[in-house]
Amino acid sequence: MTELCEVVITAPDPDWLKDFSRKLVEQRLCASAHNFAPVQSIYRWRGDIYERTEGRVSLHTRRDRVAEIVTLAKQEHPYEVPGISTRAITDGNPDYLAWINAETAPDQRQASPDLCLSKGALRSYGQEQSHIP
Repeated sequence: MTELCEVVITAPDPDWLKDFSRKLVEQRLCASAHNFAPVQSIYRWRGDIYERTEGRVSLHTRRDRVAEIVTLAKQEHPYEVPGISTRAITDGNPDYLAWINAETAPDQRQASPDLCLSKGALRSYGQEQSHIP
């Protein structure tokens, strides 16, 4: 299976980050985005220490899509140096991992509705209340 990862991005405006996250999902650069706000960040920038309330998102994607996410974030992010890092996904629910893989395939226009047929999983997108993420 393709290597999967979680990409974490922080931004000063949680609403901007939510909109940016939606764009990444729409473009199939990530399968899901889990936004957290507020988060309290403390960091050093150009010799000064800052404390700031920010938003944070965890994206689930393929490792080979990270460069595209970083490029887009660097173009649109309000920070001069956006905080973007990755963590490998080494294990988990095989159905969920297969779903991430399918949703972020570069040549895939639409994931197969039959991909997730395990108990309680999404059987056809938009037809059931219970869904993967």
